[in-house]
Amino acid sequence: MSKESSHRVVVIVDENSNPFELGCATEIFGLHRPEIGRDLYDFRLCAPEPHTPMRDGFFTLTGVADLSAADTADTLIVPNRPNVDAPRRPAVLDAVRRAHTRGTRLVGFCSGAFTLAEAGVLDGRRATAHWQWADNFRTRFPAVHLEPDVLFVDDGDILTAAGSAAALDLGLHIVRRDHGAEIANAVSRRLVFAAHRDGGQRQFVERPVPDLPDESLAPVLAWAQHHLDHALTVTDLATRAAVSPATLHRRFQAQLGTTPLAWLTGERVTLACRLIELGESRLDVVARRTGLGTAANLRALMRRETGLTPTAYRRRFGQVRPAPAE
Repeated sequence: MSKESSHRVVVIVDENSNPFELGCATEIFGLHRPEIGRDLYDFRLCAPEPHTPMRDGFFTLTGVADLSAADTADTLIVPNRPNVDAPRRPAVLDAVRRAHTRGTRLVGFCSGAFTLAEAGVLDGRRATAHWQWADNFRTRFPAVHLEPDVLFVDDGDILTAAGSAAALDLGLHIVRRDHGAEIANAVSRRLVFAAHRDGGQRQFVERPVPDLPDESLAPVLAWAQHHLDHALTVTDLATRAAVSPATLHRRFQAQLGTTPLAWLTGERVTLACRLIELGESRLDVVARRTGLGTAANLRALMRRETGLTPTAYRRRFGQVRPAPAE
């Protein structure tokens, strides 16, 4: 194992914090990564008090650093808790403000958006929170541009996730942003979790996923992922699923919260990123193998989806190969 990463992720844990989101942060940012061959982050927990009772008194957290550790963070994950109306501890809010002033990346899982908003760092910024608290959030923090229907929002140096499970989505998004798609896929495989759910997907579906097996999208999604080098269209996906394009569109919206074309484009770009990371430098080959057609289209879509050109992406993430599983 190589030396620890110099990028420090610090989680502030406060009274009545949710254990699930703490577990998500620990799993994604805190574990050793023998499957990759190096640690991705230097991970720390801190708390304003020596003994921190977690949500509903499930257990008490002890033996972590004091709040001064937050001042050493490159990424600071703020506390969240089910009682969104209770004021946050002033010392915690001050730590969040200091971090923001230093340029630290701030992350809020679920009700963590309330902590960020109460600290005043979200004014004029985009954010999300759990859908059941959307009205409460808008009333209390009208200066924040709330997006209540998405899984997570990446607003550059401030990132927020909606519900509890969306913490995993946002955590993997951060890994992908920091280390590339191949490393994020390795982490997701260890989690046995989807490597990529786009942040713009809805937090919940408006009706239950149908029970009938022939209405599941899983078979057509798996088929499409193995045929991305083909010029697939929405009509091709509908034909494979034995439904009309309109029906396929409705099922994508209901089950995935996105459109067939947006999903297909996202899968193509993700594959392109992985090919570039693994050393393929010929953009025409990447475009052909991902079904994106031309190098020009590849450049445009990668820039739109990742914020980087293929050349910039290669410089940042190229030649990263996780260690094979033993």
